[in-house]
Amino acid sequence: MVVRGGDGDPVVIRNAPLLADGTPMPTRYWLVGPAEKRAVDRLEAAGGVRRAEAEVPPGDIAAAHAAYAAERDRALPAGWAGARPHGGVAGTRVGVKCLHAHYAWFLAGGPDPVGRWVQDQLARTGRPPAGGGMPERPAAAIDCGTNSTRLLIARPGGPALERINRITRLGQGVDGARRLAPEAIGRTLAALRDYRQVMDRHSVGPVRMTATSAARDASNRDEFFDAAEAIVGVRPELLEGGEEGRLSFAGATSELDPGCGPWLVVDIGGGSTELVVGPGPDGGPVAVRSLDVGCVRLTERFLAGDPPTGPSLAAARTFTAGLLDRAVREEPAFLEGRTMVGLAGTVACLAAVDQGIDGYDRDRVHHYRLAADRVEEMLDRLAAMTAAQRRRVAGVEAQRADVIVGGTVVLAEVLNRFGFDHCLTSEADILDGLVLSTAGSVRTA
Repeated sequence: MVVRGGDGDPVVIRNAPLLADGTPMPTRYWLVGPAEKRAVDRLEAAGGVRRAEAEVPPGDIAAAHAAYAAERDRALPAGWAGARPHGGVAGTRVGVKCLHAHYAWFLAGGPDPVGRWVQDQLARTGRPPAGGGMPERPAAAIDCGTNSTRLLIARPGGPALERINRITRLGQGVDGARRLAPEAIGRTLAALRDYRQVMDRHSVGPVRMTATSAARDASNRDEFFDAAEAIVGVRPELLEGGEEGRLSFAGATSELDPGCGPWLVVDIGGGSTELVVGPGPDGGPVAVRSLDVGCVRLTERFLAGDPPTGPSLAAARTFTAGLLDRAVREEPAFLEGRTMVGLAGTVACLAAVDQGIDGYDRDRVHHYRLAADRVEEMLDRLAAMTAAQRRRVAGVEAQRADVIVGGTVVLAEVLNRFGFDHCLTSEADILDGLVLSTAGSVRTA
């Protein structure tokens, strides 16, 4: 038994490639869960085999057959000279013969695009077995941000199985052009292709993919959304700033002591910064505001010099301070935060720089106390360097070097405006909130 349902009963079993008498067995993985079998029976009766062959690229199907056969051959006894199992999934070499066999291998963790297609069809028709029959599968969350495209795979409330970040700069030039650049779309889609393979390895269940500030501002976002949906299998959700903030708050406060709240959660992205205040983790946010300022937007608008000039830095700080002042005037509840929690790449980068960490070390960055006076010192130091010089600073990612000054300006102004002497760095953020939301565990008000 290789997959067990929530009630403990078998869902997928695996047999040896040979029977005891040496008879070859082409099929290794068998779907035996009664509810799962009935669901796939209905799909096959509705023409599912023909549809799968039409909708899944033939090259992907052929690759799955080859991978299945290779895995089965590796399980043969060493030096076996007798008859060998033939074909790939369900014993065939081409096309699709049996959806049950493909789905069984997919549930067992196999890289089977037909099995994934089956799961997508069952989810869309509302026919996956409910309750104890289906195995608990990890959820996947993808955030297509202005600066980074990130993936988290985890079970709600459980540890991360995968957490991957890639700087793709989807928001390149969006502040001025109000369009996503073709090369920015290409970089992001390349990351999504890699993420889809990682998701397949983990046989993920629920998937949420979001797009935030850059997509909100871009007139051609549907071009990107269409391509992203074709790769991942779900369409990106265009989050408005308030929902982005609520999900970030849910993720950031999920493992914090409520006794140290209320929390002011500050998520400094590439195009926007979300302010959220509330008691957390069980209570929802009291106030949420999304500000159109982030590391990429601020850099493109004010800090084009390399290094930036003193007057341009002053202008960037004045602009950011004005947005924060307006937010407080319109929502005084932001002043009720007792502890500040800083999220996203800028804050993590500065926590690494402050500790001299060369490379990423989540355990040292997560919940690190980043002092306000050190933020000001690092701002002075980094702003005096060229981007090339910043790339040589321990803790600064090469692809973040050109925008880290802009992000640091935002963090410094937030700390100053709300009077905090430090912020708590958190690596739990919107991705964690998205995973929690798949189990209905996010309070939005």
